[in-house]
Amino acid sequence: MASDLPIDFATPQARHSRQAHVVWGSRSVTVGGGAPVRVQSMTNTDTADAIGTAIQVKELALAGSEMVRITVNTPEAAQAVPHIREQLDRMGIDVPLIGDFHYNGHRLLTDFPACAQALSKYRINPGNVGKGSKHDKQFGQMIEAAMRWDKPVRIGVNWGSLDQELLVSLMDQNSQRSEPWDAKQVMYEALVSSAIDSARRAEEMGMPGHQIIPSCKVSGVQDLIAVYRELARRCDYALHLGLTEAGMATRGTVASSAALSILLQEGIGDTIRVSLTPQPGEARTQEVVVASEILQALGLRSFNPSVTACPGCGRTTSSTFQELTQQIDDFMRAQMPVWRERYPGVEKLKVAVMGCIVNGPGESKHADIGISLPGTGEAPAAPVYIDGEKNVTLRGEHIAQEFQVIVENYIEKRFGARHTAEAV
Repeated sequence: MASDLPIDFATPQARHSRQAHVVWGSRSVTVGGGAPVRVQSMTNTDTADAIGTAIQVKELALAGSEMVRITVNTPEAAQAVPHIREQLDRMGIDVPLIGDFHYNGHRLLTDFPACAQALSKYRINPGNVGKGSKHDKQFGQMIEAAMRWDKPVRIGVNWGSLDQELLVSLMDQNSQRSEPWDAKQVMYEALVSSAIDSARRAEEMGMPGHQIIPSCKVSGVQDLIAVYRELARRCDYALHLGLTEAGMATRGTVASSAALSILLQEGIGDTIRVSLTPQPGEARTQEVVVASEILQALGLRSFNPSVTACPGCGRTTSSTFQELTQQIDDFMRAQMPVWRERYPGVEKLKVAVMGCIVNGPGESKHADIGISLPGTGEAPAAPVYIDGEKNVTLRGEHIAQEFQVIVENYIEKRFGARHTAEAV
């Protein structure tokens, strides 16, 4: 019997964080305050190699990264930052650069003002800005540099480099409780307190709250969820979200997807990074692809046309639909840097490549454009559906090439016309 209750469609909760701006030149990337969740990534080059770093930043930006973080750990790296910015500008890549500082950031930002000015944002780790009496002074120097150059900062706490003095203090307080917390609860509190106390100290120095973006990185899925729920409950800063040291390949992808999806669905997180360890020979851009796919799967952003494809079964012993799916997906991803400018809205295109008659026609009709390939024992014909209607049936040895042409023509007709009309 059908229920009389309406279906409660799941939608991500609204974000209520303050709005921040990461600016470079004429480009301003809005973070928080209801803005789209932004994708961030990080280079793994030696920053002192300005050319190599600029090339990797370009690759990450073209893959969809809206901000790119670079390590600034030595005088040579700090000297290279303005040259990296210049190289990117020459290549037409206006992605904001974030400087990642640990231990000596106060000196580098003071001694190399061109570096401080060229960066669009600073990452400060409260656990690595100095010990004892030096902590507040060196933290203050970095905040002063950020205010001098009007740069936002990320207060990036990490449980691998947590402020040990704060942790010891909280452990001492915990030992005095009538019912002490367990060690993990103390660790959670240390992470959240470090981020919020540091952010508020920066505000006391005069830094606007909308230019502060805290984060509390951990490497366990349940730990991340617990920490960020508490962090979001206790502050309204825009938050950077990510599972640190997520791991390689499937493990890193699955762990990051699980943790980030739950928090994003709850309206927590304004920028994200997927910290994948690249497999040997794998492009650094894979972390950008995964982050983009998470946001697109949740319906929060659209970056690339989606390709629906069946997993295959005994009806699809041929690999044709797998090869065509891969070919179409690779083709569209490769074209997106150009298509984003030429065909506004193309990122929302839905393509279906199906392997047999069971769900093939139905899925193809649900997509903007779809093809239902013949399964094992089926007639050697592949009907193509456009906007829910059967358009043509392909046959022969060149189905893949012919379908790709149909996709290109559809994109030109649907999205090219819109672009022309808007230009007029």
